[in-house]
Amino acid sequence: MSLETTPLRRGARLRIDLGAVVGNWRSLKARLAGGDCAAVLKADAYGLGAARVGEALAVAGCRQFFVAHLDEAIALRPHLPPPATLRVLHGPMPGTEPEFVAHGVEPVLNSLGQFQAWRALAHRLDRELPAFVQVDTGMARLGLPPDELRRLADDPGAFDGVPLKGVMSHLACADEPGHPANAAQRAAFVAARRRLPPAPASLANSSGIFLGPDWHFDLARPGAALYGVAPVPGQANPMRPVVRLQAQVIQVRGVDAGAPVGYAQGWVAPAATRIATVSVGYADGYLRCLGGRGASAWLGGQALPVVGRVSMDTLTVDVGALPEGAVQAGTLLDLMPPDGGVDALAARAGTIGYEILTSLGARYERVYLG
Repeated sequence: MSLETTPLRRGARLRIDLGAVVGNWRSLKARLAGGDCAAVLKADAYGLGAARVGEALAVAGCRQFFVAHLDEAIALRPHLPPPATLRVLHGPMPGTEPEFVAHGVEPVLNSLGQFQAWRALAHRLDRELPAFVQVDTGMARLGLPPDELRRLADDPGAFDGVPLKGVMSHLACADEPGHPANAAQRAAFVAARRRLPPAPASLANSSGIFLGPDWHFDLARPGAALYGVAPVPGQANPMRPVVRLQAQVIQVRGVDAGAPVGYAQGWVAPAATRIATVSVGYADGYLRCLGGRGASAWLGGQALPVVGRVSMDTLTVDVGALPEGAVQAGTLLDLMPPDGGVDALAARAGTIGYEILTSLGARYERVYLG
């Protein structure tokens, strides 16, 4: 029995193309001016499954991975080969430093307090504990601020027991190539590196890779672009699409002109038509705000308007443009635009592709391809 004919016990099917993820990673790596390319797998690989994505990228040759939390790293560690380095972007929360060591996870140290606690553990264990250090170059989010960087740089014994594996920062406006903050952050990053021991440097995120070789340094850290999100909004997307979202029709009914549909009767049929109730809602990450925003479902390339409000478990689609019987219980409708994919759906919702991907819920039947 093929995938297309297998009865679907869940409301919808999410296909995740691991071959496309690997292809995107290779494409991004090829753009780098000689540096290495890591992979950011935080938020469960942007909602697509960190274990499966990490395994596929490791087979393809990726050896440096980043997540946000220690818990994410502990769950992912068994799925990566021993040579792979796994780093936690938020660094160690107070008291968790020994767990990093126990699980073979490397921290990104973001503050003087994190650095001092990590160095103290190295001294207690009488062993070297490598780490990355992040410096704040103008985002005021994570990383050593200028005063803490100065204090660290002026301490002659600061790195005793803490080999510096890399220095990183994060770009705030990389998705706007002409924004002056990009050059300003790069200059601040270069100045910060001069104050620290020699170590590989990492500045470029997904969009930063497309700013050009001056931003590449030794290691890039793409995230969203791996999963098909356009790295430079407004330009042609060079990344391969990774996800396809299809939802089942539960039932189809005819409605008369003037018939209200959905909560608050927010949509009224302007003419007699047929309404398909589809088994996906905001509990599945199909955002409630998409109701009334001109969103569509698709069948065979035909756009079908989403009408009325998006509910927790369902949405309603006007299928009156199709021949009667073309849509029935069990029919799968695509919920992401065939042209533009996750970014196009995000634009309808007034958000970004990152939020759409990371909002996808756990109720889908997940099918991994490649």
